[in-house]
Amino acid sequence: MSEEHAFAQYIRILGKGRNGSRALSGQEAFDAMALIMSDQVQPIQLGAFLMLMRVKEETPEEVAAFVRAIRTHLNVPTDGVNVDLDWSSYAGKKRQLPWYLLATLLMAESGIRVFMHGASGHTAGRIYTKNVLPLLGMPVATSFEEARQHLIEMNFAYMDLEHLSPKLHQIIELRPLLGLRSPVHTIARLLNPFAAPCMMQGIFHPGYRPTHQVAARLLGQRHMAVIKGEGGEIERNPDIACLVQGVHNGELTEEEWPPMFEKRHVRNDELDVSHLARVWAGTAEDDYGVAAVIGTVALTLHMMGRASDRVDAEAQATALWHARNREKFQAA
Repeated sequence: MSEEHAFAQYIRILGKGRNGSRALSGQEAFDAMALIMSDQVQPIQLGAFLMLMRVKEETPEEVAAFVRAIRTHLNVPTDGVNVDLDWSSYAGKKRQLPWYLLATLLMAESGIRVFMHGASGHTAGRIYTKNVLPLLGMPVATSFEEARQHLIEMNFAYMDLEHLSPKLHQIIELRPLLGLRSPVHTIARLLNPFAAPCMMQGIFHPGYRPTHQVAARLLGQRHMAVIKGEGGEIERNPDIACLVQGVHNGELTEEEWPPMFEKRHVRNDELDVSHLARVWAGTAEDDYGVAAVIGTVALTLHMMGRASDRVDAEAQATALWHARNREKFQAA
């Protein structure tokens, strides 16, 4: 090859060494991701770019520009539905059941329209949304049109990254080869393809909270909250304090919610997903699980501006839980 590849400049910016490397500008990040999304990058270049970015760690400006570039490649229906809440699910669970699913389905039942997107199978030994929903009798969308129909019919839709963006799915699937997460794990959480005014974000590493928060503001997201969720999912751990960093109409906010219990619960090493349906139906008890659901719903209602304060949010969430349709998952 006699001429330098168009993508080589972005690798060079990131990899010139301790004194010569720097972060990408917003335009550079947009252009680099546009080349990736249009399949104009060689596999060896993509691997080098992802790992250099991982070592450096992505800036909020880079993340926002990456998201903007990716959005131009998403085939979202122009006659889509109005979505109230965008919810990402990319981590999977391994220490607790995915109580966040009951939280989102409870909100959907109350009239809040929730679009959930995520990835599955990229880390061994974890429980993923895509695999749990069918066990609750809930469909999994394989296209934006299917997701649109599910949103209309039940105020809830889940779509895996495999169908939302095959290119991003391909990159996430590189984790077993590269041995590290890539920036896509951050970027995908912020896609918000249906342009919902409210967005919940969950991360595992606390240091990424400000990155999500500032990137959301740069993207013009009206309302967003990011927490260190249980296992990295958007799920409040009721046993510990929860720091909530948010964005509200361009303003950055921060608030700590206290634990919901005085003592921590003993972890159950056997994760039986059918237990979710039994707790919902009221045929099984789980203080931790119910508190995780109520706590997660409360955080979300407060972020959406539907509660005046923490006490009001938790009271509303508790009322929703007691008023739920207990027969919802009995056929599952």
